[in-house]
Amino acid sequence: MTERGIDGTTLLAWRNLAHDRARFAATIVGVVFAVMLMGVQLGLLVGFTRTTSGLVDHTDAPLWITPAGTTNLDITGRLELRRRYEALGVPGVARVDPLMMQFGFWTRPDGGSESVGLVGFDPVRGEGAPWRLVEGRLADLEQDDAVVIDRLYAGKLGVARIGDTVEINRRRARVVGFTQGIRTFTQSPYVFMHHRHAQRLAGFPDTQTTYLLVHTRPGADTETVRAALERRLGAVDVWHARDLARQAQTYWMITTGAGSALLLAAVLGLIVGVVIVGQTLYATTMDRLPEYATLRAIGAPTAYLNRVILKQAAISAAIGYAGGMLAVLIVVALSSRTNVAVAMPPWLAAVLAALTVLMCAFGAVVSVRRLMRIDPTAVFQ
Repeated sequence: MTERGIDGTTLLAWRNLAHDRARFAATIVGVVFAVMLMGVQLGLLVGFTRTTSGLVDHTDAPLWITPAGTTNLDITGRLELRRRYEALGVPGVARVDPLMMQFGFWTRPDGGSESVGLVGFDPVRGEGAPWRLVEGRLADLEQDDAVVIDRLYAGKLGVARIGDTVEINRRRARVVGFTQGIRTFTQSPYVFMHHRHAQRLAGFPDTQTTYLLVHTRPGADTETVRAALERRLGAVDVWHARDLARQAQTYWMITTGAGSALLLAAVLGLIVGVVIVGQTLYATTMDRLPEYATLRAIGAPTAYLNRVILKQAAISAAIGYAGGMLAVLIVVALSSRTNVAVAMPPWLAAVLAALTVLMCAFGAVVSVRRLMRIDPTAVFQ
């Protein structure tokens, strides 16, 4: 234990950790577990957040007209379709498309029932259409009983292939296509269909819908158009698409408490990691205390010893993060075939890396504090 400088402290840190391989292995397993727990929970949070605003995120309309008081996309009131023509009279508005979203009951071939989200749109315009169509054609939805569902929910809905027939709200429906990977936060699968078909199944008259999607003319300022629409239409809400998406995410993930539960689990993972790393580093420090005292007695500064401890934490963080991220990516890959979304975008991987470093650094604090109180003369006693 005579190395000095950056390379010396790194080598010394590694030797201290590797001296007791069983303890070091336990530390790495603990960090891997903590990283995996944090990664999966935060990945679930991001994945679920994305599903809450999927309908908005996959449309091109910059403005949405919703019934007054709308707080999320799945539960809303009704709009009169005449509002569409009133909106078209506002300067800067190029096009207004209706979109339906209402819950309904899907009756499986075996007689069981499931709650579904009825999404009605105009196949010609394509605004609000299923965005991951892998089987069938949008044009097939021109047929009055045609619907498209996602493959992830096919088993749940009792459907196996194109052409299967079921009932929705006691009316016949026929599957003409499948999407892949369109999840819903409420776990009530989206069922895409023609707007007039959705009106009929939801019990709406042909004069009503739930949303109006506004396209602006080239060069028009969307905020100016939004304010003009609010003045013209009166008792409705007019949203920028990004604001409506954020509102939907806030409602489901914060207002309902669902996001808080996932964050709590991630915090527990962080605490577990701090405790495990802290215990291991402290035990390693105490085992080598006479040697640290010797270094202090021959003139090694406290900063040098602290760097050794912090580098032990950094080594644990690097190895644990690599193993934990590998486990998280395996979970992400497996979840791609389920209706539970676990997302790991690059920015979240970076956040997880930072949390891992902080976790191990906090774990090293107790050992650093102990070294600051070490008595160099203890080696001569």
